[in-house]
Amino acid sequence: MAVPPRADFGMTGFSVPENNRQLFISLAEHHLRYTLAKRRIQLTRQDWYLATAMAVRDILVERMLATRARFERVSAKKLYYLSLEYLIGRSLENNLFNLGIIDICRDYLAGNGIDLQTLFDEEPDAALGNGGLGRLAACFLDSLATLDMPGYAYGINYEFGLFRQEIRDGYQLERPDSWRRSPSPWLVPRPEEVILIPAYGRIDHRFNAEGEYAPAWVESRLLAGMPSDLPISGYRGRTVNFVRLYSAGASDEFDMQIFNAGDYMKAVEQKMVSETISKVLYPSDDVAAGRELRLLQEYFFVACAMRDIVRGFARSGHDFADFPAKVAIQLNDTHPALAIAELMRLFVDHYDLPWVTAWELTRSTFAYTNHTLMPEALERWPLNLLERVVPRHLQIIREINRRFLAEAVNLWPDDPERCARVSIIEEGREPHARMAHLAIVGSHSINGVSKLHSELIKTRLVPEFYQLWPERFSNKTNGVTQRRWLLMANPGLANLLCESIGPGWITELEELHRLESLTDDSAFRARFAAIKRVNKERLATVSRRIADVDLDPASMFDVQAKRIHEYKRQLLMALGIVHQYLILVEDGIEPPAPRSYILAGKAAPGYWAARMLIKLINNLGAVINNDPRTRGLIKVAFLPDYRVSLAEKIMPAADLSEQISTAGREASGTGNMKFAMNGALTIGTLDGANIEIREAVGADNIFIFGMTADRIAELTAKQAYHPIEYYESDPRLRRVLDELTSDRFCPNEPGLFRWIRDSLLYADDYFLLADFGSYIDTQAEISGEFVRSEVWTRKAILNVARIGRFSSDRTVAEYAQEIWKLASI
Repeated sequence: MAVPPRADFGMTGFSVPENNRQLFISLAEHHLRYTLAKRRIQLTRQDWYLATAMAVRDILVERMLATRARFERVSAKKLYYLSLEYLIGRSLENNLFNLGIIDICRDYLAGNGIDLQTLFDEEPDAALGNGGLGRLAACFLDSLATLDMPGYAYGINYEFGLFRQEIRDGYQLERPDSWRRSPSPWLVPRPEEVILIPAYGRIDHRFNAEGEYAPAWVESRLLAGMPSDLPISGYRGRTVNFVRLYSAGASDEFDMQIFNAGDYMKAVEQKMVSETISKVLYPSDDVAAGRELRLLQEYFFVACAMRDIVRGFARSGHDFADFPAKVAIQLNDTHPALAIAELMRLFVDHYDLPWVTAWELTRSTFAYTNHTLMPEALERWPLNLLERVVPRHLQIIREINRRFLAEAVNLWPDDPERCARVSIIEEGREPHARMAHLAIVGSHSINGVSKLHSELIKTRLVPEFYQLWPERFSNKTNGVTQRRWLLMANPGLANLLCESIGPGWITELEELHRLESLTDDSAFRARFAAIKRVNKERLATVSRRIADVDLDPASMFDVQAKRIHEYKRQLLMALGIVHQYLILVEDGIEPPAPRSYILAGKAAPGYWAARMLIKLINNLGAVINNDPRTRGLIKVAFLPDYRVSLAEKIMPAADLSEQISTAGREASGTGNMKFAMNGALTIGTLDGANIEIREAVGADNIFIFGMTADRIAELTAKQAYHPIEYYESDPRLRRVLDELTSDRFCPNEPGLFRWIRDSLLYADDYFLLADFGSYIDTQAEISGEFVRSEVWTRKAILNVARIGRFSSDRTVAEYAQEIWKLASI
């Protein structure tokens, strides 16, 4: 069945003035003629994309300038969001929706023989992020603009993204993700706003005329931060904020000194080294040079941001005493924590504020969001590396810590171990600075991103800090923007919703609750199911093209799409696939419903176990998909190069969403929200936001399995978890693991997967074996439910109807009211 026709009010849910049509057409024609400087007969599809994008950008810039003026007229408080990554995705379609001109654009292009949909595919995903952290940041920016709030952001203008993933012989290969091989039409260069920041050098210990210590940072190397602004439009286009992205280079002044000294090769070398800072997202930190580059990246972008923020504040003429009343700075995880030391440096060294005053202003300005309990995300920097790269900042961190520990000792005079646990400086043979501790000590607010995660921060991660300042800790459960993940990604369902309950849900997602009354409407259920079928057919086409796997749209699409990591337990899903395959081909038991297992995600280049999981999944597919006994019953597809534009096709097509992380390890997750928003049912553990999704959609409309976080913590504390006992007691598990020691799934590479059984039996850190039986039993229950299509569709509709609280609009409104003290203007 075809996707239902558009509602009369159009895809955007709001009308636009007719003069917008003439404006857009005139701008597009201008760029075709004068920017591209080509005759119409010479124009390529890429040319049409560029002209269309530049016309849209012109409209955005006009509104961006008007937005800025509107905020400045009332001297509004501004939020500055600091994130090392932004997973923006593609901009053309999103901006056309938000500006309300997508139909105007489509009609104009159609009149010129161009299909707008083909132009969307001309745009590369902006390679400014990697996973959930970056995508959450992008959702927040959308919501800030939609809510008409003065919210800006800072980051790095990476030349290359994480990497472009290819699969060869089942293995992940990393290729350069050069999204800026052609100049982006969306970026607005701001060369007049270049920032010069020092790095390296040493501290000259000096005293001023009053005899006070006044250290000087000397012999430093100057880096140039060259900004470009990426406009971010809110829905309806009234507010257009921006992300300021910095590219790194060597300063002209410093280069000329070296040139004049005659050392030309050194000047060229330093220029190349400086430009490397913004070359690639997340350089490998397996070697010393990579760690130093990673630290330089983090320092570079926060130093540029702090200078730009303080410079803008100083230009406004306000007194620094008003800084927290006019500026809120949000740290998106620990990566930007050096911003605290940098702001202190500016206040103390450049503006001569007394330390106590500077510290009060700094702590009243910053807020910190913790996104994970995983050790690798709680950054620790060796003090010798900090001293080499940012010597003045290390001084400031030491002084912050000295003063903080003086407070802690007063509270816990007889407990030096507790004081050591809260210290920013972790002493030892190689002392480190704990950046999460710096973020906590230097912020007036610390929050987690789901109820469980926030509770674990207080009780397990940093309980001493919670005892010190309980009033600073809060929860802000994550959300996602429905405008990209439903309105744009799933136009068929969006149209059905608008026709059935009106377009109010586009800005008030809780309006979806009105769908509940339609669950017993057979005509509505039929249309809902037909839309899901069309989305599955679209994804099947994608799978055939990029993975060479034919998926049956009539089968259950069982999906896990996210970063590959052991705690996210793609391996548990793989073990389940092996189990299903074995009971089919060895026991002759067919599944109640055909199933297509679909996985996608990237593994960090240096993460061997994660890379081998990708190899396992692809090898499973190679065997299972080519076994005639599975034909029409089981398929396995790994979709390469997972990114926003691919996720927009995967999520609307999913029947089942796998959110199966080890309980207590996932901070929140946002993929779980996107899948449910698009009518997928969830199989998941009681982890992250899964708990709150169950509360929202109802326990009957989600499939929960596995141990709780408390039970896992209890077993861990008592050292009472013995995975081999599960292996010995569950014949299903034993058969699956033993099969992996054979060469059935690796005939050309004998013994390739033997390590999986060996490691799980004795070091199952993520409790796969403990949860395997529950997972398999729950999957059997799911198969029985899926064949009852009317029941399944009702449950899917209820997931959509009850997902309203998981909009990033709600999350941002909570931050604005309770942390940032930010108003809509």
